[in-house]
Amino acid sequence: MKIIDAHMHFSRINSFFQTANTLSFVDYSYEGIMKEYSDNNVVLGIAMGLTEATKDNFPDKDTSTPMGIDLTAEIPKKIVYCAGINPYDINTNSLHRLENEIIKPNVVGMKIYLGYYPFFANDEVYQPIYRLAKKYQLPIVFHTGDTYSERGLLKYSHPLTLDEVAVEHKDVTFIMAHFGDPWVLDGAEVVYKNTNMYADLSGLVVGTSSEIKRHQSGRFFDHLLHALSYCDHYDKLIFGTDWPLIPIRPYIQLIKDIVPCEYHEDVFYNNALKVFPKIKQFIE
Repeated sequence: MKIIDAHMHFSRINSFFQTANTLSFVDYSYEGIMKEYSDNNVVLGIAMGLTEATKDNFPDKDTSTPMGIDLTAEIPKKIVYCAGINPYDINTNSLHRLENEIIKPNVVGMKIYLGYYPFFANDEVYQPIYRLAKKYQLPIVFHTGDTYSERGLLKYSHPLTLDEVAVEHKDVTFIMAHFGDPWVLDGAEVVYKNTNMYADLSGLVVGTSSEIKRHQSGRFFDHLLHALSYCDHYDKLIFGTDWPLIPIRPYIQLIKDIVPCEYHEDVFYNNALKVFPKIKQFIE
């Protein structure tokens, strides 16, 4: 089975290096991800654009929109990305830069970092982004749920805050990253209710295969299993890893364990093709 990793990272953010070195023990490099992808039949990764103007300062108010991927100087093969949005840098100049960026073949969507930046999804600041998404038929990925920084503010990343945006912008496709975890039941309702809302299953565990096994032996995933059953829309759920927060192979197995077999092809491959139409040229 071919797999698309619809949520990963490829940026020089210091916390990613720290996580790779101390928690997940992955080789956080181009060579590292290519080996993991090759070993596990992952044909494409979709990176979330993210940069820092100052080291160890994400969420950085001073970084430029659009945020790209900068782990390597060259454009990586088998990796495309979603242009990241810094709400403190949305103006005439940055919107012009953003528009020039999203027309590139390897830019397949845009990423809004709810919770990391203190703006709700329906804030006026993001309206120009939604207009660009409609114009170019590009999906928008929202960070939702827990933040990987203590400086994040959780009230802005709750999945219920996406409902109003989905209703007001029916002609834009949205992806709820991390299924809103830990508020996955609320996330499930927003996905179930809105035809233009999808969710990815990335970032549910940080660490190694041992960490996954430890959680699977207890009740850690009960809330997630409940939400998956409640949502009952495997045609709207998308596989992603949040690499380098977790190695690829054990995370694939985790999602295989919690998603019924008859939906594996959709969750691991077909749904990403549907939501990110620009990626077809990179895998077909």
